[in-house]
Amino acid sequence: MPTQAESILLHELVAATAARRPDALAVADADGSWTYAELDSQARQYAAAIAAQGVRAGDRVLIRASAERWVLAAIYACSWIGAIAVPLNTELRPAQWDQITADAEPALTLTRPPATGGTPTPSLVSDPDSPALLLYTSGSTAAPKAVVCTHRQVLFATAAIAGLLGYGPDDVVLCRLPLSFDYGLYQAFLTALSGAALVLAGSAADGGLLATARRHQVTVVPLVPSLATMLVRLAARGTAPSIRLFTNTGQELAAPQIDALRLAFPAAAIQLMYGTTECKRITIGPPDCDRARPGSVGPPLPGTTVRVIGEDGRPVPPGTEGEITVSGPHLMSGYWRDAALTAQAYRTDTGTGERVLHTGDYGRLDEDGNLYIHGRRDQLFKHRGVRTSVAEIEAAARTVPGVLDAAVVPPGGDDEAVLFAVTGLAPAEVLRGLRDRLEPLKVPARCVVLPELPVGATGKTDRSSLAELAKAQVTHA
Repeated sequence: MPTQAESILLHELVAATAARRPDALAVADADGSWTYAELDSQARQYAAAIAAQGVRAGDRVLIRASAERWVLAAIYACSWIGAIAVPLNTELRPAQWDQITADAEPALTLTRPPATGGTPTPSLVSDPDSPALLLYTSGSTAAPKAVVCTHRQVLFATAAIAGLLGYGPDDVVLCRLPLSFDYGLYQAFLTALSGAALVLAGSAADGGLLATARRHQVTVVPLVPSLATMLVRLAARGTAPSIRLFTNTGQELAAPQIDALRLAFPAAAIQLMYGTTECKRITIGPPDCDRARPGSVGPPLPGTTVRVIGEDGRPVPPGTEGEITVSGPHLMSGYWRDAALTAQAYRTDTGTGERVLHTGDYGRLDEDGNLYIHGRRDQLFKHRGVRTSVAEIEAAARTVPGVLDAAVVPPGGDDEAVLFAVTGLAPAEVLRGLRDRLEPLKVPARCVVLPELPVGATGKTDRSSLAELAKAQVTHA
């Protein structure tokens, strides 16, 4: 396995593995598969084709990131010529696509594989501190913003994550997550580094996802909660005994979802993580760490530092809530063409001189350095004079028998907090069960029962849609 020092450029991950294991399966999608030698060859040919269209180092290339293997070859092709790959979700609305196009000013947009036929290009980039990716993140009501990721930063994060997850050359990773979502995209980098195989699956194949896992002998599945719920339901028709590991970040799995996964897939471990696009990954717990430390997402990555700070900017004692800050080589360069937002998130510690990311998330560290997430500032609030959080109410609601999932819209203005529950219970029954688990003043006045929680393109709960639904209900009350 190449070390970070040996693989300082993104495309070298594939080139090194192709030299070492040319005939090993690299990536499969619904239409076929490529070995590492084939993926490397396609990336070089795409690089020649992209360069022939006038794309140069530093130019942006928008890529419609469908669950197809050509997307990975196109991303590595950009690396070969020093261009910046910009993978975009296939479910972007036209207005969002237009916003990103205006912001990124791409030299080329790829919605399908580029035509090949030219001579494969040699590497035209040598600076590991040059940008490799722009990763766009946005909520439903916010303009898209892009995080600038250099080769060095991406590869440090990849190597650090790989060392803790233990992907190996015999692993087969099933990726149902969008390749525009960093959690999904990094599966490609992690498998390339370790020589493992990657199986891409789009939403059209959801009904047969476990059949796909069985066919490919999948061993690792990265999860968000909506995907976990779907796999548990599918497991009633037949499981996939080859799965050894589920990983989770992006949105934490609730304890009932973890229990359901363990019941459906008893041979699989569950590894909980925490991260943001601004630095990729922050903490990774050991497999099944929730058994010994419920609610923990583990200690910091090797070579990084996590501090929880108070209002005065100073670290708080273990067990005390504060803002989560991070430092280390995995901190990305900042936000594309937004110096003010970059300065707000990435600051210089006046005492140490180190660069520090202020995540905007709140939580606490225990005595052993394990992190516990409480939520973002706007998810921490006083309810009828008592301090509580979205996470606290949701966690309690999910323990009410019959509640499959829950989400809370925090209070805003004169509106009170609203609990949304996926359950066959009546709203009053859910609230009654919640009063047995929380201080009465923390229990929302209203509960709305839904058949399922809305999810966004990444599979995470769409809280903007829930907020709109809560407002609509107040308006029509």
